[in-house]
Amino acid sequence: MSKKKLELLAPAGSFETFKAVIQAGADAVYLGGNAFGARAYANNFAEEELNRAIDYAHIHGRAVYLTVNTLFKEYELEKQLYDYLLPYYKQGLDAVIVQDLGAFSFIKKEFPGLDIHTSTQMTVTNRYGAQMMKDLGATRVVTAREMSFDEIRDISENVDVEIESFIHGALCYCFSGQCLLSSMLGGRSGNRGRCAQPCRLPYEVFEADYKRRGNGEPYVLSPKDLCTIEYIPQLAESGIFSFKIEGRMKQAEYAAGVVSVYREYMDRYLKEGAQNYSVSKSDLQKLADFGNRSGFTKGYYEMHNGKSMITFQKPNHAKANEVLQKEIREKYIDSEIKEKIKGNLRLYKDLPATMEISFGDVCISVSGDVVQAALKQPLSKEKIAENMKKTGNTPFEFSELQIDAENDIFMPMGALNQLRRDAIELLEERLTEGFRRKKVQFEDVCQEKEDDAALRAFEGLSASVEMREQLQPLLVSEYITDIYLDNSCYNRTNIFEALKKDIELIHKHGKKAFFIFPTVFRKKTSDFYLQKKDAFLQLDLDGVLVKSYDALQFVMTEWKGMPYILEQNVYTYNNRVIELLRGYEPIGLTAPFELNRKELEKRDNEGSEVLLYGNLPLMTSAQCVHANTGKCDKTPGVTYLKDRYGKFFPVKNNCMECYNTVYNTTPLMLFAFKKELENAGFERFRLSFTTEDASKVKEILNVYEVVFAKGEKQLKEVYSGEYTNGHYKRGVE
Repeated sequence: MSKKKLELLAPAGSFETFKAVIQAGADAVYLGGNAFGARAYANNFAEEELNRAIDYAHIHGRAVYLTVNTLFKEYELEKQLYDYLLPYYKQGLDAVIVQDLGAFSFIKKEFPGLDIHTSTQMTVTNRYGAQMMKDLGATRVVTAREMSFDEIRDISENVDVEIESFIHGALCYCFSGQCLLSSMLGGRSGNRGRCAQPCRLPYEVFEADYKRRGNGEPYVLSPKDLCTIEYIPQLAESGIFSFKIEGRMKQAEYAAGVVSVYREYMDRYLKEGAQNYSVSKSDLQKLADFGNRSGFTKGYYEMHNGKSMITFQKPNHAKANEVLQKEIREKYIDSEIKEKIKGNLRLYKDLPATMEISFGDVCISVSGDVVQAALKQPLSKEKIAENMKKTGNTPFEFSELQIDAENDIFMPMGALNQLRRDAIELLEERLTEGFRRKKVQFEDVCQEKEDDAALRAFEGLSASVEMREQLQPLLVSEYITDIYLDNSCYNRTNIFEALKKDIELIHKHGKKAFFIFPTVFRKKTSDFYLQKKDAFLQLDLDGVLVKSYDALQFVMTEWKGMPYILEQNVYTYNNRVIELLRGYEPIGLTAPFELNRKELEKRDNEGSEVLLYGNLPLMTSAQCVHANTGKCDKTPGVTYLKDRYGKFFPVKNNCMECYNTVYNTTPLMLFAFKKELENAGFERFRLSFTTEDASKVKEILNVYEVVFAKGEKQLKEVYSGEYTNGHYKRGVE
């Protein structure tokens, strides 16, 4: 097959690493500035350094992508992002990597012509989500790390957008963008670039009856590092354009070394094709020596999950072979790539010295001081050439330097050096000026919010269930107006019969029935819901709750007319994303779990519901704790992770969709904050039931009634169990 050129995309957490990966062969580099990046604890780049990096890359024919891939709070988006991005935009930044749709909308409007790449934290896992991003104006989609070759190929064949995928480095246990573990345990949010990596800590695994499960191997949430050097043909032929190496927190030797190996094999594939493609054992060992976490895995490209991807032992990031490290440093870090230029120096008496330099199609000419007649010893061409070829720390070196000079001339060496400096500076300016942009001052124009009757009608108390036994107490509650039925309540064989029965029961009790789509909406899932479209639409559902951009686009495209509510992980941190998502006409939104009370007050909460009670989902993973500590028996259930403090985290395996959800050890409970929440503009509230039995559901309904609905008692008077306020008081950085 014919192959377009592929992009090798490298990380850089410092300018030293940046230059090293370019020297090693990266086509593009992604990096973070001093704000809004998903690696807040990397060295990152100050403004002057980042602008220098942009020019450096462009002189060498490479590109720079800036990470602005955190979720944005209101004041950050409206008061800080413009001033932060403006100097890089004007300098010629090639693209930004974005997670927040509010930031996406802002950048699209205020920085025209700047490419936007959607972050892997948007959890795009199929062509529906990719199409949505393209329609919004994204030029590239970064796929979820969990996607297979077939799933990526389906995007490539159906959506005209560049695809970028991770090929080497650390893997998260959770789908990126769906993790609140670090956030809830210590306030360091992965969505804000501050993940503390609690997944790398030890956990004991227990059955539902609290019997120990597995062989006692403690690091059950810690994936090995990804290495796909042997997959380069399959990666390319599945439609991936940009091959992304993880590692902005890694040292320069690691980044440059890994880039150098992948550069060699990508070039080999581009030149020779897939036939006879193979990777030597010595190069595989090199990659291991640069750094690995308990060995390598080839990731999810050909496997949905499995024990072989997990370290199980202490996940130290091992590196070895000091000789190799030294070799990489000498070759790529302590040296510097130089572009070959051609020069022509003319020195004639009584005329200004002139110098022409050409690089590719660019040719410049500068003039200097007047050349003098030699009174004593004239300058020789050899002496002139020796001096003028000293390009020092510039990005150039002469491949040719022609000197046209009379024999009896003199010119101070300082004047000749200045002539060379002026010529090289002008060449650099010419090479970078085509990337410069002009920008008018940002105008903060507040738009009047349209009156939306559908959103104003979104009020009441909803309850979501993940087990059918939780349904009965909700049916007879006078407070519950809407019931959300999670997909995990059913299986492929009984879903229509059982779901129809539950919907009829809910309607019989005068309540509305909604179906909750899976958290992760991959191709297999969308295929099922598309094939069974007619059967679902005949069920008399009042709507669906969608948890991803993939599912949102699917409903709008394939289930047209079906009302839908957006879950909290279709993140609405700021009012710009709320405005954007309202344009898709949902009947309701859900307030994010990570905003605190002050931030919720400033949020536009009309048409949004807020969670009052529930075990918050902390991780959604393609891995399975149940299977990895025993065997896969395709039986949904609950296991428990016990952390070093003796806390137990429920883990539910959704076997219909084959993913795990890890829940918080104690439930969120905001019943005590009714007045504050209503003053913030909330008229819709939700209770979420996950692992509770029917008696616990009744207890929580009673607490809701006497504390929140009637205000007859304080929470501590009627509830003695453990609970958390979540981020309602503290929030995240």
